[in-house]
Amino acid sequence: MFSATFIFDKKQFDDEFHALDAVITAAARETPGFLGEEAWEDPSTGRLCNVYYWADEQGLRQLMQHPTHLEAKAAQARWLDGYQVIVSQVLHSYGDGRIPHPTRRVEGERTE
Repeated sequence: MFSATFIFDKKQFDDEFHALDAVITAAARETPGFLGEEAWEDPSTGRLCNVYYWADEQGLRQLMQHPTHLEAKAAQARWLDGYQVIVSQVLHSYGDGRIPHPTRRVEGERTE
């Protein structure tokens, strides 16, 4: 299983940004192997973080090559004041079972 974490500081989002973001989100969700996503914002800095999960690297790579994703990436400086992308292989996922999480769909979450 793989995750892609997108961390970014925003400038001003406009209608074009929101339209591209909606297409990319839909493309991610329709990509084979997509497991789910989560997002949060640091209220003290406004920094945003989106994490997407895939069953395999192929689905993630497919999204990375999507034409709308490439278009948004080329124009990112219009809307973002810096970004970091972290692609990781998920080795384990565990918890007490009270929080549903996308990683549970593949491995089955352990309780520890």
